[in-house]
Amino acid sequence: MKSAARRQRIVDALMEQGLVQVDDLASSLRVSRMTIHRDLDTLEAEGIVCKVRGGATIQSNTLFESDFRYRERVALEEKRLLAEAAAELIEPGQAIILDGGTTIQALAPLLAQRRPLTVITNSLGISAALAEAPGISLIGLGGVYSRHYHGFMGALAERMLADLRANLLFMSTAAVCGRTAFHQNPQVAQVKRAMIAAAERRFLLVDHSKFGKTALNVLTDLTTFEAVFTGSALPQAIRGELAGQGVTLRMVQMPEHAGRPADMVRSGVR
Repeated sequence: MKSAARRQRIVDALMEQGLVQVDDLASSLRVSRMTIHRDLDTLEAEGIVCKVRGGATIQSNTLFESDFRYRERVALEEKRLLAEAAAELIEPGQAIILDGGTTIQALAPLLAQRRPLTVITNSLGISAALAEAPGISLIGLGGVYSRHYHGFMGALAERMLADLRANLLFMSTAAVCGRTAFHQNPQVAQVKRAMIAAAERRFLLVDHSKFGKTALNVLTDLTTFEAVFTGSALPQAIRGELAGQGVTLRMVQMPEHAGRPADMVRSGVR
């Protein structure tokens, strides 16, 4: 098996399992442990995986955020419900900013119901979804394309945002601890801060599993946002702590049973 095909098999295994062991990969691919280590070194240098003791992971941690292809498969039901709740805030004729997170990407299919709209985004996925949508005026932020984030970053995107003013911002983040939002990548955090500065009203959409975690870079205080949307599975202790610190939470009702069909679940905000 050629090295490129072998590395793709490793990535496929990581997409399914989140964490793989060197010994298991060497056995299943019928190569030496040293070959697997070299493959993992290459994938880590490309920003796709993070090596850990005895193996590798594609799951986010303090220094590493998962590749978007993995993140867009995680917490799908919660992200859909968050997007449906947030879409209720959008009115025809507004200009809105959507960041490049996979949580915010779930908003794109809902925007046709709110047209006409001007949508500003650095996400290639959102741009592709809205490129032919009638009634949507699309402004794509320039910059350097990141395959890992499937979006555009850097000074050019920040300069464009400095010349724009939007009614609403919908943003996600990688981690929340206390009333602080964090992100692993400083370039991503900088673009997000430029988006915050360019919007009149700001909303954070974050699935409940990201609370109680930190990342390398402080993004902003949660009170920057008019409200933080998250799932009803967020522990009561965290809800009470945030409410006491002046953070407005909008809890989206999640399914009581994980296996319940999506079309039987009604989203709600309270």
